[in-house]
Amino acid sequence: MKIAKLIFRNVFRHKLRAALTILGVAIAVMAFGLLRTLVTSWYSGANAASPDRLVVRNSVSFIFPLPLSYRDQILRVPGVKNVSYANWFGGQYIDKNHFFARIAIDPQTMPTVFPEYQLPPDQRAAFEKERDACIVGAKLADQYHFKIGDIIPITGDIFPGHWQFVVRGIYKGKEQSTEENTMYFQWDYLNEQLLKTSPSRANKVGWYTVQIQNPNEAARVSEGVDALFANSSAETKTETEKAFQAGFISMSSAIITSLQVISYVIIGIIFLVLANTMIMTARERIREYAVLKTLGFTGQHLMILIFGESLSIAILGGLAGILITFPMAAGFAKGMQSFIPQFIVEPGTLILAAAFAILVGIISAIFPANRATSMKIVDGLRQVG
Repeated sequence: MKIAKLIFRNVFRHKLRAALTILGVAIAVMAFGLLRTLVTSWYSGANAASPDRLVVRNSVSFIFPLPLSYRDQILRVPGVKNVSYANWFGGQYIDKNHFFARIAIDPQTMPTVFPEYQLPPDQRAAFEKERDACIVGAKLADQYHFKIGDIIPITGDIFPGHWQFVVRGIYKGKEQSTEENTMYFQWDYLNEQLLKTSPSRANKVGWYTVQIQNPNEAARVSEGVDALFANSSAETKTETEKAFQAGFISMSSAIITSLQVISYVIIGIIFLVLANTMIMTARERIREYAVLKTLGFTGQHLMILIFGESLSIAILGGLAGILITFPMAAGFAKGMQSFIPQFIVEPGTLILAAAFAILVGIISAIFPANRATSMKIVDGLRQVG
């Protein structure tokens, strides 16, 4: 009990130093948590991919289209349950700083192939009825205050022109991990305009999404689809939805790796901050430790004092850092929801941050504790400053 009281008093003996050290640890823990959350959120799309869906794209590159006629041929491949198709539309809403995905889809097949997108029946009917209708995710609607009946003007880039879409539905995700930040509109509307303005670009799709009957047969079905179009003018590459999304993630692998490295560098910063504090503290208290030894305190007592102080600072800073991680993550989520659908601090991230804080507290106390316990009483009493 007396040791615990001494530890508490030692922690706050220099209140400003203790407060700054705890603040430094808290900021580092918070930064670590945000970076780790950014990395895990970046992979959340691939992790949430459905195992019974395949994506068929041009084997050369995703930017090259595929003929619409491929759909009927893909449907005849054994093991295929349904086929939907889509085009990345691009364009700008207001300006390039207001980015969100805009995709032309087949409204007839999308509800079956993507059951995780939930839309009220009346809104679905209105969306399918009007050529220039669109549906938007709940988070996107909340971000831009879109309501049913609003008109969304888009300036085309991939498909030039001034486009207008009428909001006829607001969809929600069945699961928490389902994205709600995209605008979907009818592929037929896009195709009809292309037939008028750029006939050579019409009747083509960006990619096909294939729903299969048995996820265990994904490899066989993929080979069957690609075999259909081998040696054609538009050969295909078929892969699972997870592999397809992971391919997009790999394009930014250097950034992700850098973030992971930085998150661990931050742990090193925590160590340096706390270790510096503990070394300074131990140097100032050499004579005190010598006096304590003369009063009967053993080396084990001194180790408990030093490790207790270091761990107390680390734990207080870690707890404070974890607490401020949540409001900071909420702020990041609002600003980045167009790019990262789910920005949620996972329990694993919090456990890792807490574990690192405790580990740093232990490591930072090793040198001061070793010095104090190995010190001779005479040498300690002789210490000045």
